[in-house]
Amino acid sequence: MEESTAKAYIDKNTARIKAESYCAYQERSHYEVKLKLYELGAYPADADNIICELIANNFLNEERFALNYTSGKFNIKNWGKIKIKQGLRLKKVSEPLIKKALNSINYDTYLDKLEFVLTKKRKDIKEKEPYKIKYKLQQYALSRGFENDLIFLILNNSDLNIL
Repeated sequence: MEESTAKAYIDKNTARIKAESYCAYQERSHYEVKLKLYELGAYPADADNIICELIANNFLNEERFALNYTSGKFNIKNWGKIKIKQGLRLKKVSEPLIKKALNSINYDTYLDKLEFVLTKKRKDIKEKEPYKIKYKLQQYALSRGFENDLIFLILNNSDLNIL
């Protein structure tokens, strides 16, 4: 016997309730909510209407999401602006909101975080030659999403004992 591969659809009210609890748990982007509604089995037209209702009831706010995402990835995950920007683009956040969220990071705090990341990584590197240490630290900071010019600024600062 063949099994049915037809997708089971749920009614709009059930989908709205599930979407509200999904958004209440943590901040979500519009794109994430739309994917979740499709996954639950909501009709595409219903999904768009539910998203409009969620926005109207303040369950869903793209600006709030972008600011929280940026804050969390910067403060907790120690990500740089490049990696945060990529993450927001994957969540389909608009460019003006991405720019606003990234501008919410204080420049001095950003440099302090980069210095912290490099200092912490330096403790794990067993290499003896300074240029190899510098290269490994640079590559690590790039992988964390920090800008190359800022990495060099920190690594070449003679006041720091990173190398």
